[in-house]
Amino acid sequence: MSSVIAYAAPAEAAPLEKTVIERRELGPHDILIDIAFAGICHSDIHTVRGDWGPQQYPLAPGHEITGTVAAVGSEVTRHAVGDRVGVGCLVNSCGECRQCRRGEEQYCENGAIGTYGAVDRDGTITQGGYAQQVVVTEGFVLRIPDALPLDAAAPLLCAGITTYSPLRRWKVGPGTRVAVVGMGGLGHMGVQIAHALGAEVTVLSQTLSKQDDGLRLGADRYFATSDRETFRELRGSFDVILNTVSAAIDLRSYLGLLDVDGTLVCVGAPPEALSVNAGSLIAGRRSIAGSNIGGIRETQEMLDFCTEHGITAQIEVIPASAINEAYERVLASDVRYRFVIDAATFAA
Repeated sequence: MSSVIAYAAPAEAAPLEKTVIERRELGPHDILIDIAFAGICHSDIHTVRGDWGPQQYPLAPGHEITGTVAAVGSEVTRHAVGDRVGVGCLVNSCGECRQCRRGEEQYCENGAIGTYGAVDRDGTITQGGYAQQVVVTEGFVLRIPDALPLDAAAPLLCAGITTYSPLRRWKVGPGTRVAVVGMGGLGHMGVQIAHALGAEVTVLSQTLSKQDDGLRLGADRYFATSDRETFRELRGSFDVILNTVSAAIDLRSYLGLLDVDGTLVCVGAPPEALSVNAGSLIAGRRSIAGSNIGGIRETQEMLDFCTEHGITAQIEVIPASAINEAYERVLASDVRYRFVIDAATFAA
């Protein structure tokens, strides 16, 4: 095992602090990655603060990881030392169940292993990318195309695939009318990807404060949801609504914006429960659905798609010492649109 410097939460709701964590010894199918950048996801905050259930501490979050291969195990064939690589939300799965065989490791029937806060095969708790290095099984290491900057590519490993996967699943393309709810870390990726897929894209945000950004990133229209006239004007206008916000919304109002056979897909995960009136679904044969991240194959597809279309996350690079401040700014929606930690500062 090796010791690396990391930033971890020592307890629920406690600020993250500099510490040392252990990485496992390199196995025959493992890859050691020198981390260059780690994105900050809202999920990191929810997890370390116990919003989604109790955790084992200390816990180093981070599942938007980019860097270079530092060493490989004796039987590794997919990557070589010096390769530009990334790690997303998963670091292992059973590889044998029906979902894994379909390339849908995120839905592993025996329990996919998350990049942090999960029980690994050896019984230890996985520790994430807020660290100098990470050891990952080769099948869960992704290739970062040369044209993607490592810093701006990091959020693609979560925010990118979280929005790409449902847009592909619901066959978004030319002629599809898509609304993206929220213009944050997930939403700004959803706008770019839906636009690149050829859809007509509308942003639904609480205010018009980010309207210029939304239009620049590919939205055709932008509306404020704080204006109740928006819900009257846009009634029945969309085939797909991608809900990216991590807060409760009035599902009845948003379902009313769907055309017949339309689907509202939730990818944001608020800690509180959402309720829906059955009549809102029955009246227009509408559906409400959820979507997780994608599997490894689809995540690589997303990275290649983003490279082809010049899509990256809009980021603010910060030193490790600013992580706790960044968390507060995320909660206050004071970031455009994703914080990325410079891993070179972990040892500072």
